[in-house]
Amino acid sequence: MVVRGNLAKAFELTNTQVFRRAALPKSYTDRLGRKLFLFLLTIQGLAAFALITLGVILKKSGVAHSVMQPRVRHEINRAGVSLMPMFIFVALALGFLVIGQTVSALAKVGATNYLGSTMVVVIVRELGPLLTAVLVLARVGTANVIELGTARALGEVEALEALGIDPVHYLIVPRVIGMALGVFALTIYLILGALGSGYLWAFLQDVPLRPGDYFKQIAEALDWLDFVLLALKTVAFGFFIALVTCYHGLAQPLRLEDVSRVAVRAVTQGVVVCVLIDAVFIVLYLVA
Repeated sequence: MVVRGNLAKAFELTNTQVFRRAALPKSYTDRLGRKLFLFLLTIQGLAAFALITLGVILKKSGVAHSVMQPRVRHEINRAGVSLMPMFIFVALALGFLVIGQTVSALAKVGATNYLGSTMVVVIVRELGPLLTAVLVLARVGTANVIELGTARALGEVEALEALGIDPVHYLIVPRVIGMALGVFALTIYLILGALGSGYLWAFLQDVPLRPGDYFKQIAEALDWLDFVLLALKTVAFGFFIALVTCYHGLAQPLRLEDVSRVAVRAVTQGVVVCVLIDAVFIVLYLVA
């Protein structure tokens, strides 16, 4: 009964199916009020789900270690290692499209001394983490919604509860940990690959900048705060992406035909969450 209460507490006040399937109000003010009410219900549900997940992580960190450790490794592999080929290609493309062009443009106006600070702001602080989060959301987050939504629709979640297994601990915690670590690692690889390939493309354009000078400028533009906030931002991206997608996969007693619609909604809200998190860290950069 305690296990069953976990999901019930998270979702008992957030079942929005009645509101979503009701006929649309005729006036724009009523529609706006309905959308606002649904938004507040979603925020409430996500907050409750996040608190429950954090509580389970802290309370059951050593429970069923032999079962959970392989599941965590599997999620790290799915949200990190298996995406490496795609991120290598994205890093090369990002270096060509952004860094190589920026280096060439700065060289034309004789402003290559500003290259390091430009690269830190564009790639390290903003574009690298955000692009990684969106790609992982599209690739792994969608799979989370489909897998959990299908499990919910087929009664697999209730079967786990009947066996005395906490669905949050068994299904959600490995995904949260795996995606947080995966986004962090992939962001580092993407940034390093983009910075390296950017200089390669600039070298092919005969930009008069030696490798030592290029990387020295980048190193001088970085400080300890960049490393700290980069780690916090990427972990926050992965954590909240996993929460949003897992929440929508389990939030309601879905039917199989509802899974695709819920996946679209989860990805959309995941992008919004990533942008909001990025905005918070921009403020932290400005304040610091």
